[in-house]
Amino acid sequence: MLASGRSDADADATRCEYEVKTSGRPRDPESGCTGRTQFQIMCSEHGTVRKPHSLKLFADPAAAAHRQEHRAALAIR
Repeated sequence: MLASGRSDADADATRCEYEVKTSGRPRDPESGCTGRTQFQIMCSEHGTVRKPHSLKLFADPAAAAHRQEHRAALAIR
């Protein structure tokens, strides 16, 4: 489970692979990336989860909540 980012520079909304700071700005200012504008939670089982978040600060707790849903489902079995 991870929060993947999208960049303004990616006109086709492809996934941004640049390393970024917690602010969403690129670590390497020479990369040409404008920074991430949204963070989407990705699950290996469900694909995209919920709506994208504007800050990673909000995406991380949502990802943790989704992981907890998986744990709860396993506990019921």
